[in-house]
Amino acid sequence: MDQLVSVKVGGTDRRARIPERLQKRDQERQEELERRKEAKQSKEVTEEKSDFFTSTFSKEKADIEELLVGGGEAEPGSLAGRLEDISARILQLQKFLNDSMVFLPQYELRQAQAALQKLHSDLAEKRGELLPKKKFAFRSRNVGANNTNKETPEPRKGGEQASRPIDLTDASVTASPGNSDDVSAQCGFSNVVSQVLIKRADEINQRDVLLTHLSSCTVKLFGAPSTLHIKHVRDSTILCGPVSSSVFIDHCSGCTFAFPCQQLRTHNTTDSRAYLHVTSRAIVEDCSGVRFAPFTWSYPGLEEDFQVSGLDRERNNWTQVDDFNWLASDTPSPNWSVIPEEERKTIWV
Repeated sequence: MDQLVSVKVGGTDRRARIPERLQKRDQERQEELERRKEAKQSKEVTEEKSDFFTSTFSKEKADIEELLVGGGEAEPGSLAGRLEDISARILQLQKFLNDSMVFLPQYELRQAQAALQKLHSDLAEKRGELLPKKKFAFRSRNVGANNTNKETPEPRKGGEQASRPIDLTDASVTASPGNSDDVSAQCGFSNVVSQVLIKRADEINQRDVLLTHLSSCTVKLFGAPSTLHIKHVRDSTILCGPVSSSVFIDHCSGCTFAFPCQQLRTHNTTDSRAYLHVTSRAIVEDCSGVRFAPFTWSYPGLEEDFQVSGLDRERNNWTQVDDFNWLASDTPSPNWSVIPEEERKTIWV
């Protein structure tokens, strides 16, 4: 409907009609100006938050690095306490990053995640260098006088389980001069068939955990590791407490995973399920038949492990999966899918 307005013509007030289309155009112009104003204000707020994050994160990171460099000057009696203080500060920095993810640009987020991962690694290395190490050596597999009462079992034909239990001392990845992995930081299991494998918080908290070459195993990791690497695993179930930074899965098939983490990166993996709590994003690459559902595994002490990890219990982006092999934004990737609710596992043995 046209609107009547008063206008002056030759000093006399007269009524004139403004067409409806002009009213609508004016209204749209006003709304556009308001949107631009709000967008500008929002951008300024975001930039201010980002600048505050960058300066605060950089300062705290530099302070932690200085403490790590100076760790060797501490008295032996106070060394353990000093390393625990450093660990607590790293976890606080992790939480600060988790709380800031909503407004950080992707590049800055990746830079901060890489910096935190290096701090975790440096701390683990410092612990390995300065704290007393438990002596360990792999047992010889040659038949001899010291090996007459113990044999390494082999899987039977047809997939049957070996009758003898595996000696997990030999199977465990630990700090050893003969281990090619990061001996100061990593622990885990390697080369095991058809066994239930367990590690607890005092063994894995804020350490890098490596699981490799496992078949038909169930692995339960109670605690909050720094990172989790799962490589060359098939037909196994991997359950883990909150992982402070990233979980890396590579060359796995027929597996079920359940864990909370900051970021998940999955490569060369097929026909597997992940029950996931992720505060950043999940990434798949060169994968097929990978299915996702929200994290449902639970155990006594899980909430405390969430606090140790620094992960946000309330933020779970388990449906936000990036497939690096699928760039079409208007069509879902065929390489991953969501597990229907009626098929999701809620009871874990």
